[in-house]
Amino acid sequence: MATPDPKPRRSGTKVIGRILIAFGLLVGMFAGVVAAQAIVQKRSATDVMAGYGMPFIESPQAHFGKDRIALLLMGIDYSYDSKDQETSANARADTIKAVSLNLPTQKNPSGSVAMLSVPRDMDAVMPSGRENKINAAYGGFDYNYAAAAHNEEKVVAQFLGVPKFDRYLTLRINATKELVDAIGGIDVVPDETMNYDDTWGHLHIHFKGGKKYHMTGEQAVSYARFRHDACSDPCRIKRQDQVIKITIAKLRNDKFNDLLHMNALIDVVRRNVYTDLSQREILSLAWAFAKIDLKKIDTQQVPFSADKDLACCGNVLVADEIGKAKLVKRIFADQPVPRAPIDARAVAAIAPATVHVAVRNGSGRKGEGLKVAETLRKAGFVVDSIGNAPSFAYDATEIRVRDNATPLLGERVRTALALKNTTLASDAATATPAVAGSDVTVIVGRDLADATTVEASK
Repeated sequence: MATPDPKPRRSGTKVIGRILIAFGLLVGMFAGVVAAQAIVQKRSATDVMAGYGMPFIESPQAHFGKDRIALLLMGIDYSYDSKDQETSANARADTIKAVSLNLPTQKNPSGSVAMLSVPRDMDAVMPSGRENKINAAYGGFDYNYAAAAHNEEKVVAQFLGVPKFDRYLTLRINATKELVDAIGGIDVVPDETMNYDDTWGHLHIHFKGGKKYHMTGEQAVSYARFRHDACSDPCRIKRQDQVIKITIAKLRNDKFNDLLHMNALIDVVRRNVYTDLSQREILSLAWAFAKIDLKKIDTQQVPFSADKDLACCGNVLVADEIGKAKLVKRIFADQPVPRAPIDARAVAAIAPATVHVAVRNGSGRKGEGLKVAETLRKAGFVVDSIGNAPSFAYDATEIRVRDNATPLLGERVRTALALKNTTLASDAATATPAVAGSDVTVIVGRDLADATTVEASK
């Protein structure tokens, strides 16, 4: 097993870099390499594929025999040995993402991607039967990356309640740093001023908020690692996503079609990626998802309801089992159903005075339900009741429509609250039904609470 973490999760004394390039970035890199080779060698993409032993590109279904596959993505950390050299011996899976790839079909030609992040400090049961942090399942295998990945796969699959993962993909911590350097750096505007030094972790972060920096790979990773502010991990994750999106955008928008950049990208992949995906499978997936809109990738995180201390490893998070089960069902079991176009005129024609609404506060912040209720009352809706939701773990606001009622009632409420992406469902499709006697139930999440707070401060 991995060496226990001697300090609690929030200590922050030794910060190890934790950033994972999403699967879309990896396949985008491969697709970009193919395109670059085609330009430099003045050959068609099909000819380039033939050079990889692929005279044509098979569909992913031809490789996997189904329309959906599950991948486990892991970003492993490193430490420093007695000679102050980087080492990934007995590394841990510091970033864990369970990914559902809905492969392109005739009905869904662009395919879709959903990612469920598992916090590294989540409490889980190891194959030995003992509790530990879930990322510890990767440790204890020295440099046997395949054995470590398969052990982590078993633990995460059991934790999520899914049968198994079809493939795994592991990225070393240097993947992001080397990739950013390979494309000539990226332009980043830090969201706040940062001044932090960690000599042991070789981490030195000094940026002014609001100022644009052309960051090297080292600077970009340091920026994404920072979590020593009031927001801590949630803001760190947001900065990681910012760096990933900027990097992806540069890969897509800039034409790295010279041999220097092309070979640098290939070298980054070779040095930093461990996977049981075959070359043909990777190129097939890259081709299939080359045009996917990265903004539409569904990203979620396993919620937790409490924390506790373990003798082995200090502070761990205890998963919210109900919330976890709902996310797993949605991402890995429920097939995506495209939304039918909404008739905006029909929605606007509904008189708010004819719609009865119940408001339930699921944000965990006092008074947010009352604020939303007042907004709806001012818009003319009939607010039947105000109360608390079954839990306070709602990051996103949800709208529930009474079974057998027209979904347009929910759309009318959603329009009034200006929530374009809020989940809208009927009683039959959710474990959190509408309140009896009301047409629509609004479960206030932290997104709406944040929006009302910002509006109130103006």
